[in-house]
Amino acid sequence: MPTDLVYRDELVSVLIACDGFGDHEGHAMVIPSAHFEALYDLPDAVNAAIAVMSRRVALAMKAAWAPQGTSVRQHNEPAGNQHVWHYHLHVFPRWDDDALYRQMRHRVPVDVRRAKAAELGAALAGVLTAEGLSSADVVAPPA
Repeated sequence: MPTDLVYRDELVSVLIACDGFGDHEGHAMVIPSAHFEALYDLPDAVNAAIAVMSRRVALAMKAAWAPQGTSVRQHNEPAGNQHVWHYHLHVFPRWDDDALYRQMRHRVPVDVRRAKAAELGAALAGVLTAEGLSSADVVAPPA
């Protein structure tokens, strides 16, 4: 959904994932703006931009939702549990006893994703501004 988009520039985009795990909806995915199927295909500049943005997204999550921690994960090929054929790095807010790695995925409603995108986008704009960077690429989801 267009309202899932939090940030987009020429190298990377950030969006709220359409799937949630357990009681905690609203994790983000950092993806290349151009199509690359897996980690093996990423140009070094894109991979570096994804790594930098994943740190910024984790900082924004801390500001937006005050989780007790964050985790990132990424999968390649069917045996590696890849299920979307466009590279994506998950960034999860974490809480004690959230059982993230023992939860089944479930679909997150569009209105919840829209709210999470707005919250994370506002916090990401703050992180970018604090780092002396432009927040012009942060997307403001429509109401």
